[in-house]
Formats: sequence, structure tokens, C-alpha cells
Amino acid sequence: MRRLILLRHAKAYTPAGASDHERPLAPRGHRQAEAVGKYMAENNLIPDLAVVSTALRAQETWNLALPALGRPVPVRSEHRIYEAATSQLLAVVNEADDAIQTLLMVGHNPGFERLTVYLAGRGEAAAAARLQREFPTAGLAVIDFNAAHWRDIGEADGYLERFETVATIG
Repeated sequence: MRRLILLRHAKAYTPAGASDHERPLAPRGHRQAEAVGKYMAENNLIPDLAVVSTALRAQETWNLALPALGRPVPVRSEHRIYEAATSQLLAVVNEADDAIQTLLMVGHNPGFERLTVYLAGRGEAAAAARLQREFPTAGLAVIDFNAAHWRDIGEADGYLERFETVATIG
């Protein structure tokens, strides 16, 4: 089994003169990122690799979530996740090394919402209902696949095991 975890960056703000790429997390975003890291640890959602958008808010989200996991996780910064279309995000997934069982991507909307809908052909009913409402900041989608290789994953191949938001994780 392969598991893909998609984590949308936590709440950011736009300081005067900052580019979109350089937007930092807001104080609320710091709390969200720490809470989602704690949730991941408590639910054994520990990735073998984290692939993180180069945008500052995504990098900060990962750096604040990571300590709760209790162990180092290899990380790779990936510019293709920023402002990415579904096809670009899927390419990142399909290129993952098969030694990786659980892949985490930290990035943005609308790309993550579209990728989740594209990949999840079926899923847990409550999770699917929450996803239909929105993919908010610090939203976390977990999609499982019965695939031998990441390169074989495509449309409707996955099972949406859970979709959590800061509101549902506390």
C-alpha cells in the first residue's frame, strides 16, 4: 500500500511589499501548523519523505509541524508544488521513489483540493463531505493506494482515508 498525505499550508498573511511566494505564517498559522503536527504524530501519519513547496508559508508549516513527529523526516523542497496544476502535482507524486511508502506533500490550494478529488475515486463518507465544503488552511488529506509503484497512480485510484481540518482535530 502507498499513502499520500496532502497538507495545505497553515494560515498566512501578506506583509507590505512581500511577494506571494514570501508570505509568512500568521500567528494563527503557527498554532495550526503545530496542531496538525501533533495530530499527525498521534495518528501515526509519519511520512517517509516530505516534499514541500518552496513558498515561505509552506516551509514554515512543515518546520512547525515536524517537531511533534518525534523523529527526523527527510525533506525535499519542490518549486513545482507552488501554483501547480493537477498534472504538475501528479507528476511529483508519480516520480516518488518506490522505497517510499508514505509521501507527504506540503503546498497550496486550489491545487491540493483538485488533486485530492482527482485521485480519490472512493473514500470515507465524512471525509468526502468535509472535502466538498472546502480545503482550508492546514487541511490534511490522506489518500491510500493499492499500487506497487508511485508511477502507476492516477485518476480515481485512491481511497480518501481521512480529510481533517484544524476544526476537526482540535
